[in-house]
Amino acid sequence: MKTIYEKIVEIEKENKVAALCTIVNTKGSTPRKVGAKMIVYDDGKIFGTIGGGELEKSVIKQAVEIIKTKQPQVFRHDLLHQHNMCCGGTVEVFIEPIMKKNKLYIFGAGHVGKALSHYAKDFEFEVVLIDDRKEYIDEINDGEINKMNLSHQQALPLLPFDEQTYICIVTYSHPIDREILAYCIKKPHAYLGMIGSDRKVAMTKKMFSEGLEMTDEELEEVDMPMGLNIHAETPEEIAISILSKLIETKNKVEHE
Repeated sequence: MKTIYEKIVEIEKENKVAALCTIVNTKGSTPRKVGAKMIVYDDGKIFGTIGGGELEKSVIKQAVEIIKTKQPQVFRHDLLHQHNMCCGGTVEVFIEPIMKKNKLYIFGAGHVGKALSHYAKDFEFEVVLIDDRKEYIDEINDGEINKMNLSHQQALPLLPFDEQTYICIVTYSHPIDREILAYCIKKPHAYLGMIGSDRKVAMTKKMFSEGLEMTDEELEEVDMPMGLNIHAETPEEIAISILSKLIETKNKVEHE
């Protein structure tokens, strides 16, 4: 039988949604003591137990709400007065969401893409680095970075997109950048950005508004030039400016 910690790893790997419930304080007679844990899935199914009965039923309901709000919270339960449980003690349960990781698709494994993938993996992003140049992809030896040695035409249909998808376009070709942007702009995402000079951005906006009939609102939502303006010059500085923007967006989304 799997341990509770193995289940948490499984949930994270499979991008499932759940909450971890841990007894953090007890007083008097209680069915389980401090440290007892239970996982609650978004459909109300459980793994483990914190004591059963009306207490567990109530905690499951609270956990499902925590999954929705994404905000951890401590709940106090008086077993006799709240749940009519004759053991009569009190239990405090800390409920925290086990969140799906944000997916970060980096198109381009050049200097900036390589640096960005290296930094981003330490900030709760599941990083996927995509490039059709095998020699660039082969330079990445970090096991935490997923690599796709495919052209953007091959890769894009294979990638899932949702509201937790972050997309950074940093390829070696302006036309390829624009093709990727045109594909992704209509897909669900939390963030979409493209690297480039002010001239490249102006040309892209003109081409998209005229040729692809994109609205000003759609184009304004794209972060281009990408990243925070910290007057970055080196690839590493540019990568940090982009990562800063990703973190800003991620934290804003999580607190909405």
